[in-house]
Amino acid sequence: MRVLDVAAVSAWSAACVHSLSVLRPAIDGINVYPVADSDTGSNLLFTLTAARDALAEAEPATAAEALAVFAKGAVAAAKGNSGVIMSQVVRGIAESAAAREIDGPGLAEALGCADRAATGAVSRPVAGTILTVLHTVAASVRDATGSLEEVAAAAASVAAEALEETPKQLPVLAVAGVVDAGARGLVAVLDALSGVISGSLVEPEHPLEAHHHHTVDAPTAWEVMYLLDDVDEGSLPGLRKTLSGLGDSVTVAGDGAGAYAVHVHCADIGAALEAGIELGRPRRVRVEPLITPTPVEVGGGVDRSVVAVVHGGPLAELLRAEGVAVLSVPPGVAPTVEEMLGLINEAAGHHVTVLPGGQELTAAADAAASHAMAADRDVVVIPCVSPVQVLAALAVHDKDRRTNDDVVAMAEAAAATRRGELRIAQEESLTWVGRAQAGDVVGLVDGEVVLIEPAPASETSLVAAAVGVLNRMLALGGELVTVLTGVDVPVRLPGELADQLRLEHPEVELTSYAGGQSDAVLLMGVE
Repeated sequence: MRVLDVAAVSAWSAACVHSLSVLRPAIDGINVYPVADSDTGSNLLFTLTAARDALAEAEPATAAEALAVFAKGAVAAAKGNSGVIMSQVVRGIAESAAAREIDGPGLAEALGCADRAATGAVSRPVAGTILTVLHTVAASVRDATGSLEEVAAAAASVAAEALEETPKQLPVLAVAGVVDAGARGLVAVLDALSGVISGSLVEPEHPLEAHHHHTVDAPTAWEVMYLLDDVDEGSLPGLRKTLSGLGDSVTVAGDGAGAYAVHVHCADIGAALEAGIELGRPRRVRVEPLITPTPVEVGGGVDRSVVAVVHGGPLAELLRAEGVAVLSVPPGVAPTVEEMLGLINEAAGHHVTVLPGGQELTAAADAAASHAMAADRDVVVIPCVSPVQVLAALAVHDKDRRTNDDVVAMAEAAAATRRGELRIAQEESLTWVGRAQAGDVVGLVDGEVVLIEPAPASETSLVAAAVGVLNRMLALGGELVTVLTGVDVPVRLPGELADQLRLEHPEVELTSYAGGQSDAVLLMGVE
């Protein structure tokens, strides 16, 4: 049974470099992902050329040793986000090879290991990129039992098919009608592996290659890269968190021998370096201006997107069903700068309207909108202090309306929506309407406590409190009531509330959705 040997690994390293050198102009031409490397083809070629040279200088006795040298060289020389990710692909295969021979099933297992290593190195994986293609490949060959040649060919074929699908997974790629450059590079690497194993290397080509002549501005952000030694592995999550607060495209990738390649796109070079100095010993520091292409011209006359950031999974799914890109964060947790920049930069079009579903989320959106990494976008944040205001804004959104008019309409709808809440008091407190004890049902209108229903909370008391809150809100008028239910709401409460409201306010239309919030039993909006 044929297995991957030292000669094949060496030939693969050379074939990767050859393929990427041929494809480099095309790869650089198709990259329109805003937060990706501005010269991905060059970065991939640099990374794997250095890894090939390191392998050529070594004298490995086994395929596992050869792959380990190849991986270590790739991590040490990794340039750009794409280079770091590719180094982890090789590292994952190398770690798998250390445990077993790379025959057909062994290659399938190695690709799964590569998938885990590459994804684990990235702070915020993005759909439609190299990681998506790699994950698709690993999943497709997971249980493969064929020969080495068959599994390698299947992996390359699936990668090409997955590449074709990536524009459907990342709006900015769909707008430009191209694929992500890093993903195209991975296809070239897997093609090279299959060609070496089968002995039938062919010149790379791909129908989705496109050439765009982008204009670029002076850099307002930087790509910071360094190797980090003498670092405790347990401190790496903290490092990723710190870097994610500075910018995006954060990767912290190990070489399996104690060194880590650190990469971030940010505006504060010093802070990125200080984060590494506090934990270990940075070396081979590289800082390059990050010049990304201006957003592409959008077909169809629409050059804008509406995105949202909310708490609660069900609410996020509701918004996605309306065609809105959504960042869902856990209750009580503020999104990182990297997460917010990803939400903004992955949207299609030059103009991006952000709908944040809370005060702390509005603050995070404002910070991202003014960040250097979003400088090439026209970002407008519509302040919302409740998810019901997000829904009100989306209800009046019209993609065919002029951008400025649409933003004004959404902002006015959000501001005009009165908001009510039902919460269960967690501790004793003094309010404008009396003292609330732990376990009491507390009703609020626009952030002020307006009623208290004594504990214990029951379906009956919750309905009574909700009607009481809505009566106060409807006293000033209103035609539409929107209710978002929390995770602990009784199953029958929405129906009973609808029945009661129909009796007292038959002129009002009530719409209820699962919101999934954990801090409030009900969120209510009146328009």
